[in-house]
Amino acid sequence: MSQQTDSLAVALFSEIFTIEQLAHNRLTKALPRGMEISQFSVLNHLARLNEERTPAQLAQAFHLTRGAMTNTLSKLEWAGHIHVRPDWDDARRKLISISPSGRAAREAAIAAVSPIIADVVAEIGPERVRQALPVLRELREKLGGE
Repeated sequence: MSQQTDSLAVALFSEIFTIEQLAHNRLTKALPRGMEISQFSVLNHLARLNEERTPAQLAQAFHLTRGAMTNTLSKLEWAGHIHVRPDWDDARRKLISISPSGRAAREAAIAAVSPIIADVVAEIGPERVRQALPVLRELREKLGGE
């Protein structure tokens, strides 16, 4: 790799890491009290799928360890936002689904963060955001494939 390509890669990932940190901080402040981004992400995932998932499947979907996912699921269960039941076909496994309370919490979170995201997109310009998405998706796919 040339020094120019190396510098470009460092600049790209520096921007991505900084954006992630800034977005995380800003959205965390906007989320309903007590909700973490990791919890919102799981609720959003379960609501979009609208079907049960095992903790292992959720961990894989988010590229997390099972322990990290178990921690998030424990908090969501304690808050009443998910249902956890045994898998009747394999008693060693659990199945997770979103509860009505979880759907309401997800909707409240979306209502809280949507204006922030919409403002950023409006300031940058929807067309420029649309142009950036294919590159960002390709980066995600390349990094997620490992």
